[in-house]
Amino acid sequence: MESERLWLWIGFNIFVLGMLALDLGVFHRKAHTISIKEASIWSVVWVCLAMIFNVGVYYAWGSEKALEFLTGYVIEKSLSVDNLFVFLMIFQYFSTPSEYQHRVLFWGILGALILRAIFIATGAALLSNFHWMIYIFGGFLVVTGIKMYLQGDEKIEPEKNPVVRLFERFVPIIRKYDGQNFFIRREGKSYATLLMLVLIVVETTDVIFAIDSIPAIFAITDDPFIIYTSNVFAILGLRALYFMLAGVMEMFVYLKIGLSIVLCFVGAKMMLVDIYKIPIGVSLAVIGGVLLLSIIASWLIKPKNSKERHLQKPVKADLTGEEA
Repeated sequence: MESERLWLWIGFNIFVLGMLALDLGVFHRKAHTISIKEASIWSVVWVCLAMIFNVGVYYAWGSEKALEFLTGYVIEKSLSVDNLFVFLMIFQYFSTPSEYQHRVLFWGILGALILRAIFIATGAALLSNFHWMIYIFGGFLVVTGIKMYLQGDEKIEPEKNPVVRLFERFVPIIRKYDGQNFFIRREGKSYATLLMLVLIVVETTDVIFAIDSIPAIFAITDDPFIIYTSNVFAILGLRALYFMLAGVMEMFVYLKIGLSIVLCFVGAKMMLVDIYKIPIGVSLAVIGGVLLLSIIASWLIKPKNSKERHLQKPVKADLTGEEA
């Protein structure tokens, strides 16, 4: 069984690397603006691949594991939508041309896959050796959910990002775009471009989201393979989902409320695990129902004022990196 799982890990990662190579090396070899049609097709492709994989899980390990994968996938996919709001604000802040955004998201998501694998391995090790950690994870999710509900408009402040400041200290930066290049050479010296700065902000932002989302899926299952694969499928479809929803994200004004309820629910589920284990089917129904209601509410109920919007107004950054 262990040998079988090892080959599954290897095979799955080869599949992921192959799809990423196909994506960047064939379909997006040349920088171009991603149309809604193209993004929609890729979104459908990634969702279909996830569902095909889910069917494989069902036939290999039964309905319980299949429901765990599906629930984990729904949670991670839903939380990733919140990432999209922030990605949009980052691109607005740096005035990133639309034809270069895919390249940033590609490398950003590749880095996210590595970070998620590290976080999942760490979380699994902690929970297997220290059962009481489940209460800390659960409490953290409840606090995060409440904070998400109460917080106001999100703000992007790259100049306060410690990773950005550290990078600027050691690497010379030319604060302008040079095609889709992250680095350029001038007079024998290498310089980072503004696109590299955007990538760093995207990567560090995803670390924050991973800290919130990884504990959430541990409330559903403690199987590292199910956790990892559901995370990967959710992340791989993130770029296409961004370009498909970029123009209408501001319409989902109540999605954050739904996500905050979901986080509180899965946090409570973790803290109650030794008293009552909520069936996976019930968890999926609650999570799906809350998210569906928040989306319907966003479509039907208009916000009374701009304070109910969760998108920061576009902030332009000129080529010197100062706000215009």
